[in-house]
Amino acid sequence: MANTKKKNKQASAEPKSQDAGKQEFKSREERLAAGKQLRDKVPRTSHAAWTLPAGRRDPIDILEESNRGRLPELVPIRYGRMVRSPFTFLRGSAGLMAYDLAQTPSTGLRVQACGDCHLLNFGLFATPERNLIFDINDFDETLPAPWEWDVKRLATSFAVAARDQRFSDAEAQATAAECARAYREHLREYSKMNPLEVWYDRLDADTLLEMAPDEKIRKRREQIVEKARQRIGDQLVPKIATTVAGRHRLIDQPPVLFHLQDEAAEQRVREGLEAYRESLSHERRVLFDRYRLEDFAMKVVGIGSVGTRCSIGLFFSAENHALLLQFKEACPSVLEPYAGKSRYDNHAQRVVMGQRLMQSSSDIFLGWARVASSGRDFFVRQLRDMKMSPPIEGATLEQSHLYAELCAWTLARAHARSGDAATISGYLGKSDRFDQAIGEFAVAYANQNERDYALLVDAVSSGRLKALIEEEE
Repeated sequence: MANTKKKNKQASAEPKSQDAGKQEFKSREERLAAGKQLRDKVPRTSHAAWTLPAGRRDPIDILEESNRGRLPELVPIRYGRMVRSPFTFLRGSAGLMAYDLAQTPSTGLRVQACGDCHLLNFGLFATPERNLIFDINDFDETLPAPWEWDVKRLATSFAVAARDQRFSDAEAQATAAECARAYREHLREYSKMNPLEVWYDRLDADTLLEMAPDEKIRKRREQIVEKARQRIGDQLVPKIATTVAGRHRLIDQPPVLFHLQDEAAEQRVREGLEAYRESLSHERRVLFDRYRLEDFAMKVVGIGSVGTRCSIGLFFSAENHALLLQFKEACPSVLEPYAGKSRYDNHAQRVVMGQRLMQSSSDIFLGWARVASSGRDFFVRQLRDMKMSPPIEGATLEQSHLYAELCAWTLARAHARSGDAATISGYLGKSDRFDQAIGEFAVAYANQNERDYALLVDAVSSGRLKALIEEEE
C-alpha cells in the first residue's frame, strides 16, 4: 500500500504532456475574460516594439551555426538563394528570426506553431479525396510555442514582400495590419464553434473562387487553380526521368538533382523505406506496397532546407504507374532553444504530428522514418501533388491584402485546432489595437531584416561566406 501511495505521489509531480488537453473545462465567457486580463500583463500595444536586444548575436554566426550537420558542398547554394533579395533572406533565416522573436512580448499562451510561417508556406494542394484546398504546407519547424511568433513572422513576410514589390512603408504596414486583423477576427469566429466544426473547416478551391470580389480576381484565381491541378507527378516524371536498359532512372541535373556515389546509400534508403512503411496505417501500407522503388536521387529544395539530406524516390506500380515521394531530413526545430524540446524523440515524427494537427487534410503518404545506421530522421510525402503557392510578383496592393486574409484565416484555424481560441480572442479583443501594433512591428522588423541581409551580402562579397548563384528560371 505504501508503495502505491509513493508511486501516485510521484506521478502527480510529473509534468503533464503538452497534448494532454485535460485542462479544467471553463466556459467560453470565462476564457474570454481570462484572455482580457492578460492585457494588464502584456498590453496589446507592446507588440509594436522591435528594439535591437543588447548583446544580440552576430546574424552571420547564427546562420553559420544553423549549417551544422548540413552537407557542406550544398551550403553555398543556400547562401546563393538567400542573397537574391531581402525576402529570400527572410525565408532562409527562420532560425535568426526565432532568436529575435523569443525576445519579444508573449502572453504565455501556446499553440502548435508552424515555426516558419511566411506567406509562401501557404498554398494549394490535393487532399486524399483529390479535392484542392488552401492551407499551410510546410512544417519542418513546427513545435508547441507562443501563438504570437507565427503571427509576427507571417505579418513581417507580407511587409518584406510589399517592399520587394516597391510598395511604400505605409502600404507595407497596412498589409501586415490586415493580416493581423484577419487572424484576430477569424480566430474569434473559431472560438464560437464546437471542436468538430473547427476540425472539419477548410478553404477549398471552390470557396476561394466564390469569395473573389470581382471578375478580374476570380479569373486570376481560376488560372492559379488550373495550374495547380496540372502539377502532379505524372506530368513531372517525363521531365526528370528516362529509361536506361529497361529501367526507369532519374536524370542528373547537378547541383540540384544528382545520384549519390556512396555505395551504402541504397542500403540506407531500403532501411529508411522499411521504417517509413511501419509509420503508415495498415490500409496505407497496402497502397504503398503496390509500388516498387526504381531509383532515388538527392534533390535540393527550398531555401531554408538547402544542405539537409533531401531526396526523391521514383516508384512504379506493376502496370508502370509512377509515384514520386520526397524524403526530407528532419532536424531540431529552430524554435526548440526558446520553446523547449519536442515530446517526440524522432524529429520527423514531430513534423508529421504537427502537420496533422495544423492542416485540415494531409497527404495520404505522409509518414516518418529513422535510419538506424545513420541516426537521421526523415519525413515522407508526395513530391508534387497539385502543390502550388500563388505568385507574389506583380500582385497589386488589393491582391496582397486579399492573400494576407487567406493566410491569416488559415493560420487562425490551425491555431484554433491546438490552442485555446477563446482565451487568445479575449486577449485580442474587437478593436484594432493589436492589428496596428503588428503592422508597426512588421515594418520595424523588415528594417532589421534588410540590415541583416546587407550583412550577408557583405559576408559573401568579402569571401567570408561562399555563395553559388544559380540561373533563375
